[in-house]
Amino acid sequence: MLLQDVLFSQGFGTRRVCCGLVQQGLVALSGPGMAAPQPGQPLPVDDANFRFDPEGVTLHVQGQPWPYHAQAYLMLHKPAGYECSQKPGAWPSIYTLLPAPLRARPSGAAAGVQAIGRLDQDTTGLLILSDDGKFIHRLSSPRHHVPKVYHVTCKYPVQAQQVERLLAGVVLDDSPQPVRAAACRVPDPARPEHLELTLTEGKYHQVKRMVAAVSNRVEALHRAQIGSVALPSDLLPGEWRWLAPAEVQALRG
Repeated sequence: MLLQDVLFSQGFGTRRVCCGLVQQGLVALSGPGMAAPQPGQPLPVDDANFRFDPEGVTLHVQGQPWPYHAQAYLMLHKPAGYECSQKPGAWPSIYTLLPAPLRARPSGAAAGVQAIGRLDQDTTGLLILSDDGKFIHRLSSPRHHVPKVYHVTCKYPVQAQQVERLLAGVVLDDSPQPVRAAACRVPDPARPEHLELTLTEGKYHQVKRMVAAVSNRVEALHRAQIGSVALPSDLLPGEWRWLAPAEVQALRG
């Protein structure tokens, strides 16, 4: 690929902007086949038409390293007080937590990575984002029944019969059939107001409405896992990281 095309694919601007970055001496490369004049330093490149295989290469743009990814797969620990929207209303957008290249990556009809399944502004936890349309469809389509694990803090202690009803199915006003939890338990008897709920659908406010249907109320909601990928304890609210190849493969199913 040409260097200008690689930079464009990663979200560093239009091809004209990318050419300008190269011509101004603001781009260097490190990785396979990039022998720099000084050992341990990236190779400066001033030709926007420089051709190379970008796989495994790190771009250094204005001094900042950026590992090349043909397609973006990442996780974000969503904090409370953020909307999962490109055009938020009263709250800031989760996309402001991401670096500019991820927000500007060209991806079909839309630009930038997209959150796969939204969380309410007051809900925290795991978001998966990508610019791979097939991957997004795989995780978001109800046909694939991708499980999502939620940690729920309820207003009142959760009763055994409430767990049984959630597993058996509750009626929601937008569903002709009862909606069931794939799994439901109170993980710690010493904290009976805490519920772990696993769903394979993604209806609007589903957890809150299901808990309300069994005569309780959600006070706090946190998504801890999607498929086999759990939110790591060392990824703090507002932080993001690339998904490892094994995690991407696991989510593909």
